[in-house]
Amino acid sequence: MQSLDVNKKDSGKIWHRKPIPSGDNGLMVEIQHDTSSAFSLQNRYVRFLHAAFDSTGDRFVAGDHQGNIYVFDLLRNRFQLVQKTGTACTALAFTLRRRTEFLVALSDCSLKCYDTDTRELVSWMKGHTTPIHTISIHASGRYALTTSNDIAQLWDLDTFERKRKLNVRQSVGILKVFFLPLSNTIMTCFKDDSIFAWESDTLQCKYQLTIPAGQKPAYKSFATPKDGRLLVAGGKSRFIHIWALDTRRLLRIIELPNKVKVVKQLEFLPESFDGGSSQVVGVLSQDGIMRFVNVNTCKLLFDIGTLDDRIHHVTVSSHGRFIVAVTESGKTNIYSAQALTAELNKPPPPLVKAMSCKDKSADLSRSRMLRSVTPKDTVTVTTKDKKKTRMIEPGMKVRTPTFEDETCELPEGLNMDRLISILKGYGEYPSKYRMFIWRSLLRLPENHAAYSSLTDKGTHIAWANVHEQYPIKSRKLLRVLQRTLSGLAHWSAIFGETDYLPLLGFPFIKLFQNNQLVCFEVIATILLNWCQHWFEFFPNPPINVLSMVENVLAYHDKELLQHFIRYNVTTQIYAWPLMETLFSEVLTKDEWLKLWDNVFSNHPSFFLITIVSYCICSRQPLLQCIDKEDFEYFFHHRNSVDIGAVIKEAYHLQDTTPDDVHPVRMLDDFKPLTKGQYPVFNKYPKFIVDYQAQERERIRQDEMEYLRQRQAAMELKKETEKRQQEETAWYRQQELIKDAEEERRKLLMEEEQKLVDQRVRLNAMKRELRIKEMQLIDAARRKFVHHEKQQRETELKRLDEELARKVMLREQETKSAMEDVDIKNMELYAQKKMLEQELARIQSEADYHRRVDYDAKRKQHELEERAQQRVMDQERETEHDLRKGVQRTVAQAEQLHSDAQMRKETEVRGRLDDIERELKSVELARHNDQNRQMEEEIQDLMRRLEEGKLETAMDEQEQYNKFKALSEVAERRRLQLLQEEATLAREHAEELRNSMDASFERLRDIRTQHVENSVTSPLLPENVRTNGITSTDNTCLNNLSSSPDSDVPFTLDRGRKTFERREQELLREVRDMRRKLASESRRAKPPPDYISDDDEE
Repeated sequence: MQSLDVNKKDSGKIWHRKPIPSGDNGLMVEIQHDTSSAFSLQNRYVRFLHAAFDSTGDRFVAGDHQGNIYVFDLLRNRFQLVQKTGTACTALAFTLRRRTEFLVALSDCSLKCYDTDTRELVSWMKGHTTPIHTISIHASGRYALTTSNDIAQLWDLDTFERKRKLNVRQSVGILKVFFLPLSNTIMTCFKDDSIFAWESDTLQCKYQLTIPAGQKPAYKSFATPKDGRLLVAGGKSRFIHIWALDTRRLLRIIELPNKVKVVKQLEFLPESFDGGSSQVVGVLSQDGIMRFVNVNTCKLLFDIGTLDDRIHHVTVSSHGRFIVAVTESGKTNIYSAQALTAELNKPPPPLVKAMSCKDKSADLSRSRMLRSVTPKDTVTVTTKDKKKTRMIEPGMKVRTPTFEDETCELPEGLNMDRLISILKGYGEYPSKYRMFIWRSLLRLPENHAAYSSLTDKGTHIAWANVHEQYPIKSRKLLRVLQRTLSGLAHWSAIFGETDYLPLLGFPFIKLFQNNQLVCFEVIATILLNWCQHWFEFFPNPPINVLSMVENVLAYHDKELLQHFIRYNVTTQIYAWPLMETLFSEVLTKDEWLKLWDNVFSNHPSFFLITIVSYCICSRQPLLQCIDKEDFEYFFHHRNSVDIGAVIKEAYHLQDTTPDDVHPVRMLDDFKPLTKGQYPVFNKYPKFIVDYQAQERERIRQDEMEYLRQRQAAMELKKETEKRQQEETAWYRQQELIKDAEEERRKLLMEEEQKLVDQRVRLNAMKRELRIKEMQLIDAARRKFVHHEKQQRETELKRLDEELARKVMLREQETKSAMEDVDIKNMELYAQKKMLEQELARIQSEADYHRRVDYDAKRKQHELEERAQQRVMDQERETEHDLRKGVQRTVAQAEQLHSDAQMRKETEVRGRLDDIERELKSVELARHNDQNRQMEEEIQDLMRRLEEGKLETAMDEQEQYNKFKALSEVAERRRLQLLQEEATLAREHAEELRNSMDASFERLRDIRTQHVENSVTSPLLPENVRTNGITSTDNTCLNNLSSSPDSDVPFTLDRGRKTFERREQELLREVRDMRRKLASESRRAKPPPDYISDDDEE
């Protein structure tokens, strides 16, 4: 196992010597990116994340978490750093239609396409909001499907545009969306385990796969083989489900080992001859081990990976030869699938077993062993199903192991007798094991060191231009052809001079192009054994070998040989083309492989016998040919000849040809190549080859000298021609310059004339532009003046409306104030009537009380008189009656005294109330007088204002001044009145306080006097009432406060100040508007610039 460190390397070799993987782990190369230094304690790796193979399977790209993208070519043994994205990759794809382009999905949710040759960005595709985790490419390489957790998108890789978009609910995420190989079907797999198939053209749902009942499998990974007939799915369990997409049914469920808990990835392992229907699937589980299982037999075949360094991601080449695994430590391991399947591809147990064999005979004189059986001899073939018995034709000779190998054993455990039995029974070897059998039959030594020494010498000069003589479309095949021919030429000089060597070796080169060592050794073995004596007459065809063919043909078909001789057709026409191409021109691939199965299994002379057999089997069309060109065409093109009949006839000729004619006596037995070093090949006329080599070298030197001289002559000729051309060009240039100068002089004059005309037109245009500009300015000015006029009219209209509104508002407020005054007057009048009624009631009550008191007093006097009379009458009565009368009189006196006290207090309280009411009525009367005066002044002002509005417009200014003067006078008067009113209010409050004090003193005196006079006379003196009425002073009528010292007078000026303020503001606006109108009306002239513009017009 070799290792490769790509640190600080942009390109280089993957391995220094070709790796030979063991069958234990199959590991070829371990690739890592180690950034640790010599002083670091532990290794630091740049981890590889993903890898992807191209369509050929020989190259793959790998990306690490720093965004470096490498391309590894396993065929050319080269790697190179093609891109540095700077962002970790999440998915890769390398199977685009343009082989040099690849797709890389980055962790920033973008998708980019790069070119490996130019190392440039081809396209940058955006559209995903979450990182892309899978990329699927259509079989044509034209479309790509990218899948993230929430969305899948279909891209056209020709235009790099998005064609379709698949959105899903957040609750149902997308696991994978991919193309089925070799079809136009798109498979969509969701996190709810639902799997749908869609038509990629119409995007119509074709079918849905049914999930088996029971516990949900929780799928995580899916895989399909190349033919797209199966679908394998695995998830969070140790079971994988296999569907047949043709029938859409679940074929089987495979149970993995108990160690497997979760299936992380599934990949099919293709095989060379399976036709795309792979039967081996790789299962990557959670333990980092990838196990390969046969889906038909359900057997575990082999596994890769270790528990120490678990596998994170796996990709398999398209031809199934290589497996690339990315581990968790960031390393990339390349495994050889052939080494891993070596044990599986071993030949099966013997299928042919000879039960009886009689009459063995050996011919040791010819150094070979032959087996002959009678017609009654049989061979029993045992298979797994049943036993088959086949007859072996009598007289049939079969090549057996040489005399030196008495055990008849071949390498790799094969047995020659069994192989010959298979060949006789089926006519050919199994295609699956043919290459393996050939390698065993030819006993290839696989000398890697010797082969490397030959290839390290480079391309031989004789085959440097082989592509000119044999143009091959496949560059890979051309390189293998050139390398193999060069190795043969370095091995022996004769092969550098043999012009038909490409024709001879090309079939094997094409067959073994992927294993160049085996290819070289197969061709070398053929040259040593089946091309014996071919180079003795070099450079002429091998006349001796051709004579062997002619002798055999003469013995078995003289008529055909006479026909050839009659039309001058020699062996160089009918035998040599078949020999130098090894039948590759006249047979198909399957026929050719079948033929060489028999050639490799027999003596080298069998090849020459086969040439005769081919001619004999084609004798009918050959006998019809009479032209030499027809014979040449026949032996250089495919013909309708049964290869089975040719082989059968060859065996017949081999057995029936006499020894003196048989080519076996002239050819040696089969000798394999020696191990370690290849044998010396010098069976050719060395002097001719050396002479040819010398001649070729001399010719090459002469040719080089000729070419050098020719090159010098050509250069001299070119220099002379160049000088002549330069001289001719100089003269031509001078003439052209002269003509151009004359033409330019004319053009200059024309241009000057055009310039003058243009200047005239320009001046005219300028004048027109000035006039137009003036017109536009004038129109703009007019438009502006009109706009200003409209604005002023609008403003004036608005002010008029505002004035009318304010006048109306003032009238409404005036009307409201008048109504308020009327209501107040009515209220005052009603209060006056109520006061008069109250005073009349009080007077009537006072008169009533006085009459009652007078009657009471009168009755009291009468009672007193009656009492005195009764006292006097009773004096004469007894002492008891006198005592009773006295006590009654005392009680009555006490009762009268108490009644008098009560009446006195009642009268005093009534008089006090009367005094207060009189004071309030007097104050009300005074304020009514003041209100009437103020209302008269206001009405006078309103009358004057109305008179002022009726004056003419010419006297508006004078009326305004008068009105202003009147307003100022009124303002001063109002202020004076307010001051006087405030002074009167203060004086009135002072007088009221004084009068109230005097009234209280008088009331106190009256109360005292009344108490003093209550015993003598119950009536109040008259002056008390009169003084009480006359002493009342002014009191506010509306003052509801009982406090006598309140200085807030009653007034009808409610809202008067607000009304006056609004009136002043309205008058001020009217004044400003009038001033503006007057100033505009006084403007007799328009603006001077406007007048100048009108004059200019």
